[in-house]
Amino acid sequence: MSASAIFILDLKGKVLISRNYMGNMDMNEIDHFMPIMLRMEEDADTSPLVTHGSSHFLWIKHRNLYLVAMTKKNANAALVYSFLYKIVEVFKEYFKELEEESIRDNFVTVYELMDEVMDFGFPQTTDSKILQEYITQQGHKLEVGAPRPPATVTNAVSWRSEGIKYRKNEVFMDVIESVNLLVSATGSVLRSEIVGSIKLKVVLSGMPELRLGLNDKVLFEITGREKSKTVELEDVKFHQCVRLSRFENDRTISFIPPDGESELMSYRLNTTVKPLIWIESVIEKFSHSRVEIKVKAKSQFKSRSTANNVAIMVPVPSDADSPKFKTSTGSCKYLPEKGVVQWNIKSFPGGKEYMMRAHFGLPSVESEELEGKRPITVDFEIPYFTVSGIQVRYLKIIEKSGYQALPWVRYITQSGGEWILSSHWNSIAVPLTPV
Repeated sequence: MSASAIFILDLKGKVLISRNYMGNMDMNEIDHFMPIMLRMEEDADTSPLVTHGSSHFLWIKHRNLYLVAMTKKNANAALVYSFLYKIVEVFKEYFKELEEESIRDNFVTVYELMDEVMDFGFPQTTDSKILQEYITQQGHKLEVGAPRPPATVTNAVSWRSEGIKYRKNEVFMDVIESVNLLVSATGSVLRSEIVGSIKLKVVLSGMPELRLGLNDKVLFEITGREKSKTVELEDVKFHQCVRLSRFENDRTISFIPPDGESELMSYRLNTTVKPLIWIESVIEKFSHSRVEIKVKAKSQFKSRSTANNVAIMVPVPSDADSPKFKTSTGSCKYLPEKGVVQWNIKSFPGGKEYMMRAHFGLPSVESEELEGKRPITVDFEIPYFTVSGIQVRYLKIIEKSGYQALPWVRYITQSGGEWILSSHWNSIAVPLTPV
């Protein structure tokens, strides 16, 4: 990685905290960072990497802080940015929120953390759970004699402490998939994507080894089981605990897990997915008088599954008032600050269809504001269901003491941040008549 120094600056460019790891750079070079940033803002040409002479600044912004790595070498930029985001996570674990005030209030702890997370320009221990074992916010007593590094830091398994004991040994695994869809007003899917993650909550004694088996297409092809139902995972990212060489050789996911909660892996599937909750809508804007909204929602998954906490957000004109609603199920409310009607359905079984009607009055003088035709968005969560068909075939727990442990697996599908369904708009010019 070879980052020579790390700086934390306020929004004016004042250095709050700095650490010179390699001693091969003039620390005053950071004074050139903010003027360069201001010039870029004026030119509307922001770059995540800026240069002054032979000095390179790789930076990220978090709330009211800049975190800047400085180097003269041809560093691996991806690793530098990964490290900067990782130390943001570490600081948030310690201080709840990372901002200028938390840095000023905890500068001793911040310096101690920066000394531990990097050594001579190379990342070291960045697991907040391990760091919290020996860097606390209560301060430290000076030990007499040669300091001893914490045992966990020098272990081959640096993400898990030794000597962990529980009365009841369990593993809870959540397979969570988010569906991102972009659907046109005519009903054609313009873009679809599944983003998944496998999260763990580990309550296990000792140093157990876990082996996870999925219905992975590549694995099934290797073992001659092509006819079985499989999924082809893309962009797979693992926690550092997974033995990558083992996975690359025979697709076995083998690992010694961190204690407590962690994300074991994430993946993505570029596949055509039909909308799980299909929306048909007509928004009729009568000339200068009122707007009427008709929305039909249909669940397109099997009846044995149920979508929970469904929220359908339908945009309305910014000058609408006097809302009236009628629904076949659930409830509606007008959110003027967002300019939407929110239709809430607590439980939406598969194969069902529901209707909602909304009526708004409009001012007698038409606004000259040209409003874009904003999309309808849908939020939901479906437990015990994955849209990709991914399955946990087995989860084996091996520990030298031979204790019995219970594995629990749960599947959840939810709407992603970009589930978007466009609506049909009709503008109708009619005489002003009461509804």
